[in-house]
Amino acid sequence: MATLAPEIALTPSAAARVAMIAGKQGKPPILRLSVDGGGCSGFQYKFGFADSVDADDAVAEQDGVRLVVDSISLDLVRGAAVDYVEELGGAAFKVTNPQAASGCGCGSSFSV
Repeated sequence: MATLAPEIALTPSAAARVAMIAGKQGKPPILRLSVDGGGCSGFQYKFGFADSVDADDAVAEQDGVRLVVDSISLDLVRGAAVDYVEELGGAAFKVTNPQAASGCGCGSSFSV
């Protein structure tokens, strides 16, 4: 059963961006964050839209938008926040992960 996850957060900026993209694609406003092995630092963040919440997902909700994380990935991102940032180099979802011991320059991979 999915659980509400106070240990992971979705910022209002990220929620607004997810809602906008999901609306254009006709999908439910559910952003899935998972962690895969690889990347230049050992693990990499992977984002995608989900059609539904799985039974073992942790769920964070902001402004009607849900962020879902599977139980295995949650162990690596507990305490993290997902934000949407627009910078000179471009715009992207960004994970601020207090468990990451180091990361790469692009911010898409990390080590613990």
